[in-house]
Amino acid sequence: MISTQHRQVQADQLGDLSAYELKTVSTPSPADDEVLIEVAACGIGYVDALIALGRYQVRPEPPHTPGSEIAGRVLALGPAVRGLSIGDRVLGTARGGFAERACAAEATVFRLPDTLSFEQASGLVLNYRTALHALRDRARLQPSQQVLVLGAAGGTGVAAIQVARALGARVIACASTEEKRRFALDQGASAVIDTQPEGWRERLSEACGGRGPDVVFDPVCGPLFEPAFRSLHWRGMHLVIGFVGGAIPALKANLPLLKGAALVGVDVRQYVLKEPEAARQDVLDLLQWSAQGRICPPVGRVFGFEDFRQALDYAFSGQGLGKTVLRTAD
Repeated sequence: MISTQHRQVQADQLGDLSAYELKTVSTPSPADDEVLIEVAACGIGYVDALIALGRYQVRPEPPHTPGSEIAGRVLALGPAVRGLSIGDRVLGTARGGFAERACAAEATVFRLPDTLSFEQASGLVLNYRTALHALRDRARLQPSQQVLVLGAAGGTGVAAIQVARALGARVIACASTEEKRRFALDQGASAVIDTQPEGWRERLSEACGGRGPDVVFDPVCGPLFEPAFRSLHWRGMHLVIGFVGGAIPALKANLPLLKGAALVGVDVRQYVLKEPEAARQDVLDLLQWSAQGRICPPVGRVFGFEDFRQALDYAFSGQGLGKTVLRTAD
């Protein structure tokens, strides 16, 4: 019998992490097309912390429970659910993942291959689907091409390295510290480059074999935004993923003309809403790649359930290597 109560993190107002508390609440019953999941792990990214602080472009109505990428076991099924069974190991997208139990729509829930732990799975959907949609769908990446990945040691950057390699491309990873650059090499980058602006374009050209990258994967959009665009090879593409770097930069309109290049936005939130079947197939492809060993999501720092505030603060800091994880069950 399923307990009628569980613990979850919740805040009645946004703006300060100190407002979040661990509360005991009633366990929800899944709707017709939903699955109730006993959460083992919840992935945490920069955007999760931004939302929790009320600084994201889409502001949730309080009370708010952070997190959405969960992994665990199926506890209960809605009457219309047909493709899953109680006890299945799954990943899913939930309404508030910082919880011991959470409901997710069946369309967002996937069985896990044995190759993925709960901690690995909790970092798969957002980061790796973003990378796959950006590189395969938007950039039409080809095996002969070179990809520059900015912010290469973060969750999305690591995903881009592995997905680009799985698609047959060569990866140049850009990261701020020696530790992060070594980590990027471990994830499959062929070359690494630092973030110091002086002489950066020359070092990038050398890493690319005397030419510019064909694709820039940019979740940072910081000081290297324009230098990276200026470094593109003819007919190159600069993918705008996010703005971890802070202030949103601008680009002069003549630069795409002179480079014969494109600046392309990648908004996975809208992609999932507007093209749900394609977005679901992306996750199925990624799970197959995981089972085949073509990708292997690295687990970053793991926090216990009681340390949820520290986990959000750490994800917001950009210090982590790979995906930060909140473990909600032992």
